[in-house]
Amino acid sequence: MASKDSMLPLPVSFRSRPYRIRSDSRSRHHNKFELLLTRARVTNLGLLLLASFATLSFLFNLRFILSSPSNGRPHMYYHAHPPYSILESLNRDKSILGLNHLVVVPGHGIWKGSGPEDILDEDKWILESHQRGGGRIPAFVKHVETGVKTTLADEHALLVFSGGQTRPSSTTTEAESYLRVARISGLLPNDTLPFLRATTEDHALDSFQNLLFSIARFHEYTGHYPTKITVVGYEMKRRRFTELHRAALRWPQSRFYYIGVDAEADHRDGERQNGYLPYTRDVYGCHDLLQSKRKSRNPFIRYHSYYTSSPELGPLFNWCPGPEDGGQTALFDGPLPWDAFK
Repeated sequence: MASKDSMLPLPVSFRSRPYRIRSDSRSRHHNKFELLLTRARVTNLGLLLLASFATLSFLFNLRFILSSPSNGRPHMYYHAHPPYSILESLNRDKSILGLNHLVVVPGHGIWKGSGPEDILDEDKWILESHQRGGGRIPAFVKHVETGVKTTLADEHALLVFSGGQTRPSSTTTEAESYLRVARISGLLPNDTLPFLRATTEDHALDSFQNLLFSIARFHEYTGHYPTKITVVGYEMKRRRFTELHRAALRWPQSRFYYIGVDAEADHRDGERQNGYLPYTRDVYGCHDLLQSKRKSRNPFIRYHSYYTSSPELGPLFNWCPGPEDGGQTALFDGPLPWDAFK
């Protein structure tokens, strides 16, 4: 028979403690494990976000580098389209949407007259000292006349007079004064359609910019780029435009035409020494002598709007080759809107 002591119940604390200890230990381990898992999930999420951000950043920079010219130097980033606040202010007439022929007349002086009788009066023109005499003014007027006739002969042509505020004594641009000559002389009819097919490019400071900025102005005016270009200017500058400026822009030779009209006096030696030869050494006119000319012709500190209206030309506007590019004659090798014309 069992003793009385063996029949006594065990203390409750003695029976339950092992179970409670084991249960509490498992619970604590379980809670710690959940905590670790939670922290791991948060850490993994953060790493995933950082990795995603790094990947997007890499792809963006890669796209930016690949879109730059092959010399690898960074360029300003340009928006694909002008801001909406600008676009909503434009109202292009349907008659200009089919234009594809750019006719450029570079400016050489500023006419300050007011009537037809003032057009051939040299005193009514703002000129450099070396431009006086030698039949310069009749040549200017002939450039205007030829530009108008060339434009009116082609219903798909847009006439662009090009030239900026180059003289400190006048706030008028060369281009605007040429357009006034065309209208006041009666060369350009005043009816709506011919008037819509003539405009100005008011920022160019030299012959290279006459061509480049006129292309940009054509795009700004019509919403698309020309497929054919005719330049009307001095015959002595034919080689400068056809061999140097056209080639610098990589414009197709088969789509480029030049009409030359010279003054009475022979200025070919001056053109060769002061125009053609300097551009053979500095193709984009952005160094030393040619750059100093641009600065001297910009007394009102103006700059163009074409970064906004022709953003795809931004890298070309900024291209100024140096030793790291192979010298000052290295051509721009980035994409251009007219590459498809070749």
